[in-house]
Amino acid sequence: MAQWTSAVGAAQLARQLQAQQPRPAGPGARKPPAYRALADGIRLLVLEGRVPVAARLPAERELALALTVSRTTVAAAYEALRTEGFLESRRGAGSWTAVPAGNPLPARGLEPLPPETLGSLIDLGCAALPAPEPWLTRGVQGALEELPPYAHTHGDYPAGLPALRAMLAERYTARGIPTMPEQIMVTTGAMGAIDAICHLFAGRGERIAVESPSYANILQLMREAGARLVPVAMSEGLGSWDIGRWRQVLRDAAPRLAYVVADFHNPTGALADEDQRRRLVEAARGAGTVLVVDETMAELHLDDDVDMPLPVCAFDPAGSTVLTVGSASKAFWAGMRIGWVRAAPDVIRSLVAARAYADLGTPVLEQLGVNWLMRTGGWEEAVGLRRAQARENRDALVTAVRRELPEWEFEVPKGGLTLWVRTGGLSGSRLAEAGERVGVRVPSGPRFGVDGAFEGYVRLPFTVGGPVADEAASRLAAAARLVESGLGGGVEPPRTFVA
Repeated sequence: MAQWTSAVGAAQLARQLQAQQPRPAGPGARKPPAYRALADGIRLLVLEGRVPVAARLPAERELALALTVSRTTVAAAYEALRTEGFLESRRGAGSWTAVPAGNPLPARGLEPLPPETLGSLIDLGCAALPAPEPWLTRGVQGALEELPPYAHTHGDYPAGLPALRAMLAERYTARGIPTMPEQIMVTTGAMGAIDAICHLFAGRGERIAVESPSYANILQLMREAGARLVPVAMSEGLGSWDIGRWRQVLRDAAPRLAYVVADFHNPTGALADEDQRRRLVEAARGAGTVLVVDETMAELHLDDDVDMPLPVCAFDPAGSTVLTVGSASKAFWAGMRIGWVRAAPDVIRSLVAARAYADLGTPVLEQLGVNWLMRTGGWEEAVGLRRAQARENRDALVTAVRRELPEWEFEVPKGGLTLWVRTGGLSGSRLAEAGERVGVRVPSGPRFGVDGAFEGYVRLPFTVGGPVADEAASRLAAAARLVESGLGGGVEPPRTFVA
């Protein structure tokens, strides 16, 4: 049985290799042999996630023709990659990309820091902001006023409180997607929603297509559920999805599920346009793949000129192909563990039935609080405060990083909570380790990839601003100097959480 889960065509790989900008050689430096340059180019594409791990590479003759080099050059490059652990081969099955044993897989996951440690360590691991007061307090007070009738019941509502389900359905309808309460299930956060979906649709060993990079916690959740993750590389910059690659993966790997973040993608901040959304839904429907769309960042557009596209579910209004996941955690507050799923009524019924063996239901008080906020207009006021705070933090962080680390590369997203940064050739895992030594915590790129990709990246959230952003960038620069000097130290085993 082949060990690859996707394939890279010769023409596509040639384009990616030719687009690479080689590092300038120092005075007197020799030009590397052609096979070595080719091997290094492929290795860099794998480490940056541009070519997924477990992707079948073209045959030697095909790639040689596409690159106009000799087959001997390609054969020598492939052999070098096999020796280094970046390529595996089997007679009759071809060759596919890999990551050497011992590389972090994934690296540097960070749990939220205890509040008492925040004075000495700047936490850039958790992409979550403090509550937008006074709206949290008002929401809780409103919930307490409405609690007494529910206190006389058993308190278990596996599908969610009817009032909140109706409110969420009404909000989808207002966005142009007619929705009934029967199409909504309230969950304990977006993680609870996706966990329920994975258990219903993707048993152990099932394939799930994911963006590469993708949201770290969801990748880990899917791994622990026993899924086989099939990475699909993102387009360059903030252009979001490469629909050609998605079509190929959905056709060749036939995944049961696909998970995407179309709105201010975590970690890159990319925003998919309407044509990409329409075509991806069509491709998923044609392949028989259930498309799970994470909308947790959808309300966090930070710039005035953002023209938000239609939701992905607008191209599948019945909810038979697209399962939409929303949450209060990013747009409002992470401590408000309320999420939801929008899907076809029969899917919701199946999810609710399966919940009897999980958590039975979501806390009533928090549901009442979210419903009160949405009913009274407090939600819009609170989200407006959240946008203003995130925008201010983003601008401060961007300015500080550009000043302290001008060789680091990134595009400034128009929304979301995260900045995806290429670290000028430094190891993201070593930066993360060195960062803790100098007082800043940052998750490295491999935490957001499949099987160790994105070693040359880190994710920076918009959670600090003003002087703290300046200090965070200064400490990151100190960590970079440690890594450059070879004093960054080793990499600890991965932990389990990135918000």
